[in-house]
Amino acid sequence: MSDIIYFDNSATTSVYPEVLSAMNEVYLNCYGNPSSLHKLGNEADKLLQKSRETVAKTLNVDEGCIYFTSGGTESNNWAIKGVARANRKKGNRIITTRIEHPSVLECFKYLENEGFSPVYLNVDSNGLVNMDEVRNKVDDKTILFSFILVNNETGVIQNAEEIIREVRLKNPKTIIHIDAVQAYGKIPINLSRLDADLMSVSSHKIHGPKGCGALYIKKNTHIIPILHGGGQENKYRSGTENLPAIYGFAKAAEIIHEKMTDNRNRIREIRNAILHGLREEFEENFYVNSPENGYEGILNIAFPRVKAQVLMHHLETKNIIVSVGSACSSRKNIQSHVLTAMNLPKERVEGAIRLSFSGMNTVDEALCFVHAVKEIIPVIRY
Repeated sequence: MSDIIYFDNSATTSVYPEVLSAMNEVYLNCYGNPSSLHKLGNEADKLLQKSRETVAKTLNVDEGCIYFTSGGTESNNWAIKGVARANRKKGNRIITTRIEHPSVLECFKYLENEGFSPVYLNVDSNGLVNMDEVRNKVDDKTILFSFILVNNETGVIQNAEEIIREVRLKNPKTIIHIDAVQAYGKIPINLSRLDADLMSVSSHKIHGPKGCGALYIKKNTHIIPILHGGGQENKYRSGTENLPAIYGFAKAAEIIHEKMTDNRNRIREIRNAILHGLREEFEENFYVNSPENGYEGILNIAFPRVKAQVLMHHLETKNIIVSVGSACSSRKNIQSHVLTAMNLPKERVEGAIRLSFSGMNTVDEALCFVHAVKEIIPVIRY
C-alpha cells in the first residue's frame, strides 16, 4: 500500500507500528479478563488502569473520569441518551447544532420519540454556532447542550469556551457534552480549564485500533448507563473491556500528543502546498469550503461544474484517496447536511470533496494531488 496517497484520515487512520506491536504483546501475554480475581486477571486490570491513566493525562483530568467504550458513536450515544434519561424530571429540552456528526443527530431524533424536545442551532457561512441562538434557545428546561468541537467535514473549530460560558449564564444546571472525536490528538484540549461535563474521544482517528474510544464524565454528572450487564467500568459501562484495543488506544494517544506540534506544522505545510498549487492552476476558479482558521488537517474544496463522486473516483484511479462528506453517511449518496446548514451554493455542496491529513502525509503527496487534479478537472467538467 506504499503507493497509496491517503488523504482520508478523518474517516480513519493507519495504525502506528508501535501501537500494533503493543497490542500484539497484550494478545500474547496479557489475555486475562480484567474482572477475574486470579493472577492473569490482576495483570490485565493493572494494564487497564495504566491505559486509563494515560488517556486521562492527555486531557488533564483524573483517571476516574475516563470510561472506555467501543468508539465515538457509543460515547456520543451514551452521553446524550444517558444524560437525557437521567434528567427528564428537570426538563425535556435538549440542544445541539445542525452540523453535528450523525451519531449525535440521530440520537436527538430518536429521543424525540421518548418525549424530549430537540432544538437544532443554526451556523454561519463558516460553520460557527450563532451565539445569539445559544442565548435565546437555552432556558430553564434545557437539560443537555451537545456540540462538535472540530467538524468532521470542514474542520471548523467551535469557540468552546464562549459557547459554554453562554450556556452557563442562561442555565448553570445544563449538562454540556462535547464531541471531540475529530479534535482529540489534533488540537490541544485541557479539560481542567474547559468547563465541559462530558467529552467523547475515539482511538481510530489517532492511529489507534478501531472499536475503541472513551467518554470523559466529570464527577457528579447525572448520567445513567445505556449498556447493562456485569457492571464493568465502575458499573457505568458493562461488557468485558477490550484490553488489547484499549492499550493500543492509550499508546496511540501518548504518541500523537507527543507529536502534536510537529504534526500540525507538517499538516499546515501540506495544506498550504495544495492551496498554492490549485491557485496557480485554477486561480480563483475553485472553492474552499473550510474556514481559514479551522483545523488545518481538514480541507473541504469544490470545483465548478464538477461532481464530487466523479472526481473522487478519478483520483482513486491514480491511487489518491479522498472522500465526499462524512464516511458515516457518504455511501447513502446524500448531500452534505453540514455544507447545506452553512447555506453554501448548490455547486459548492454537490462538488465538495474532503481531504484530511495526518502527520504521516508529506508535501510530495500534496504536489502529486495537485498534479492529478490539473489533469482530471478538464476531462470531467460537465
